[in-house]
Amino acid sequence: MKGKTYEKIHHILPPIYDENSRVLILGSLPSPKSREVMMYYGNKSNRFWKTLFAIFGESAETNEQKKEFLLRRHIALWDVIESCDIVGASDTSIKNAVPNDFSLITSAADIRAVFTTGKTAAGLYEKFTGKKSICLPSPSGANCAVPFSALVEQYRKITEFL
Repeated sequence: MKGKTYEKIHHILPPIYDENSRVLILGSLPSPKSREVMMYYGNKSNRFWKTLFAIFGESAETNEQKKEFLLRRHIALWDVIESCDIVGASDTSIKNAVPNDFSLITSAADIRAVFTTGKTAAGLYEKFTGKKSICLPSPSGANCAVPFSALVEQYRKITEFL
């Protein structure tokens, strides 16, 4: 990106999963805010958690409660990228991406479907694995073209694999 400084980022959040996970949701990589608060989709404007809670009629406040929610619902959560060069939180600026080792989760759990949260994650997942994911709209607050009701409708597909 012209005039911007790239930063080398290494993924610092552990995957959330257990042997009962049935669905794997992959983002691209944690945003600066997510890394700061040590939780996936940590930016308050991101609609990921609000969307999942709407689907399941639940809520959670703390990172630990969010992890417990995912495990109770048999959802694994991680990111496609282990490291890359990026400007801020801009997925469109990603260069030199290195994938996470998805076998960590797929060898431990009977994953029935892989979902990606946005086109960048979907494209990189396919590039790295040769497999397609079920691409969901990005829950980013910047993705205002997709209303919340449409997010809920699309993310509800997850329940078909649980």
